Amino acid sequence: MTQFAGKSALVTGSTSGIGLGIAGALAARGAHVLLNGFGDVEAALATVGDAAAKSGARVAHHAADVSKPAEVEAMMRYADDVFGGVDILVNNAGIQHVAPVEEFAPERWDAVLAINLSSAFHTTRLALPRMRRKGWGRIVNVASVHGLVASAHKAAYVAAKHGLVGLTKVVALETARTNITCNAVCPGWVLTPLVQAQVEARAISGGLDLEVARDELLAEKQPSGQFVTPEQLAELVCFLSSDAAAQVRGVAWTMDGAWTAQ
Repeated sequence: MTQFAGKSALVTGSTSGIGLGIAGALAARGAHVLLNGFGDVEAALATVGDAAAKSGARVAHHAADVSKPAEVEAMMRYADDVFGGVDILVNNAGIQHVAPVEEFAPERWDAVLAINLSSAFHTTRLALPRMRRKGWGRIVNVASVHGLVASAHKAAYVAAKHGLVGLTKVVALETARTNITCNAVCPGWVLTPLVQAQVEARAISGGLDLEVARDELLAEKQPSGQFVTPEQLAELVCFLSSDAAAQVRGVAWTMDGAWTAQ
């Protein structure tokens, strides 16, 4: 498929999990993709590179720490140099910290807000001028059901994701008369490394088998009893990046197994 041939995409936090799935789907549809993140970068490049090879796209990586504005700026300059800019911006980078508010370390609050919210502001403010000049752009923010509802002990994550949904709406309004769109996707439980760590912590604290801990986690919030997959989210991001979604603007699109339907 060459749906996005000639377009370039940046997916933050894309060396594993949701971001890697999104990057692979965009590359398979012809978009040049700039990966970002830590971990096993070579494996991520190989995975997305396989998809890109079939569509004629190219793949690169930038190791910016998106909690630092100067590194975000360097990454965006790199995207300009390598791919001529960013047409499709997917703000996916995120971290989690769980603690009651009165025990929530201030430095952890600052880190979660910087990566989960402020990084999206910085990439967006830097991508928009070129999108306006080119007359086309797609911004998709990976929020969460926690951008719409809350859970205990996740003050920073919930605050950041609510903020990301709000930022999405503002950018959608500011670009409403252009061919630039901005939307958010709000997944429920997705079995990413971040969620797997929560399953393992639950298993240890409760003396549970991993499968039992997994089922308990899902049962508390997600009526479907099944995890959302990175591949399903990637398909949604591709739709929101398509011309078919030109009038989908400022939405917070849930994919949550009926979590927020309750």
